[in-house]
Amino acid sequence: MPPLTTIALVLLTLCSLVTAVYWGAMLVHFALTSRQIPTARDGLRHWPAAIGGSDRGAPRVCIIVPAHNEEAVIGNLAASLAAQDYPRDRLHLVFALDRCTDGTRGVIEQAMAAAGDVDRAEIIEVTHCPEGWTGKVHAMWSAVRGSRHVAALGPSDVLLFADADTTFDPACTRAAVALMRERRLDMLSLLSTQRVGSWFEWVVQPAACLELVRQYPLRRANSETRRRPFANGQFIMFTREAYERIGGHEPVKDEPLEDVHISRLAHAKGLRLGLFLADGMMFCRMYRDWPSFERGWKRIFIECANRKVSRLKKVGWRLRLLGAALPAAAAVGAVWAGVLWAGAAPGESGLLAPIVCILSLVALAAYGAGVVLTCRASRTPLAAAAVFPAGAWLAGSLILKAAADLASGKPMLWGGREYHRARR
Repeated sequence: MPPLTTIALVLLTLCSLVTAVYWGAMLVHFALTSRQIPTARDGLRHWPAAIGGSDRGAPRVCIIVPAHNEEAVIGNLAASLAAQDYPRDRLHLVFALDRCTDGTRGVIEQAMAAAGDVDRAEIIEVTHCPEGWTGKVHAMWSAVRGSRHVAALGPSDVLLFADADTTFDPACTRAAVALMRERRLDMLSLLSTQRVGSWFEWVVQPAACLELVRQYPLRRANSETRRRPFANGQFIMFTREAYERIGGHEPVKDEPLEDVHISRLAHAKGLRLGLFLADGMMFCRMYRDWPSFERGWKRIFIECANRKVSRLKKVGWRLRLLGAALPAAAAVGAVWAGVLWAGAAPGESGLLAPIVCILSLVALAAYGAGVVLTCRASRTPLAAAAVFPAGAWLAGSLILKAAADLASGKPMLWGGREYHRARR
């Protein structure tokens, strides 16, 4: 075998070995997570035992929805909230409209009237956002302070903050409350099941979501001893006592990613936190076009990396290499070594070609299984697995752009305002 061919096969062997080890470890992590961490759907198994066997033992729940010009999507959420199978007299809805200039209020009123649920819904108009607050955070804070439904809650009753672009399964509130009670949590958050429509939701979104969960593993987010706190602002549930204990949303009033920061604050205050996959109990479509997708995910990764440029670069290149480049090299190794192995005369191929071929196939099997499990966990159509390498490369590029923006001092654009986030 020519020396250059030998060197190339050795390099392909190393690529396949790294791919096999990394994705093999991911498979082990997936298996342990599915065994140890329930999903929101699993919460239904604990109802009604978690509330003492009777609906009368269910805590009162107040769902607070901040909204700024959300007439295109909030009707779906309002209808799904009205359809919750939670005990009717124990569930109330508060919509905090942050300086809306469209028909958001009318859509909510129409949805509530159609459901015959006007009495449970409260609409609070927020006409001004003070300096130093983000609009969403101030809207939630205003709702808590101004709602008659919130004022009636007791310490063990529940506040649930949900985004306007989400949609709840009819059993979502009941499942989350049961899970919260069963695990004795002070705060519970769900990772939403993402809807898929646009090309970037098929291609890039699965890789971006996987990278986020890799940075904040569910087992670590739920660990009692080595917790890495994380929360998803699309669905955050507190007991009223826990919410007041951390000072509500005021301590995170100017954070563009308030959910992660409030989870860190709750952890620092010694609260019991839980983070779970929604598993179809709550859906969301985060971004409607590529520019907003790119801005949104850059914001998420910058804040999750604690605004550290070096960490962002490391994450971006790792995702490119382990999600795209090295699996591609393993595929090349499997084909090329297989051809060399099959075409060699008896006694000529040695051991290198078969070793490269077999190891490459093992690496591809581990990679493929990991990608398929990622799609299944997020309920993304399995067809998206075929383009995952391209998605991993694009997601890695997006993270590297976030690192470049942070390094250059480029302001973060979100929610109609600029945030100047200093690198750390």
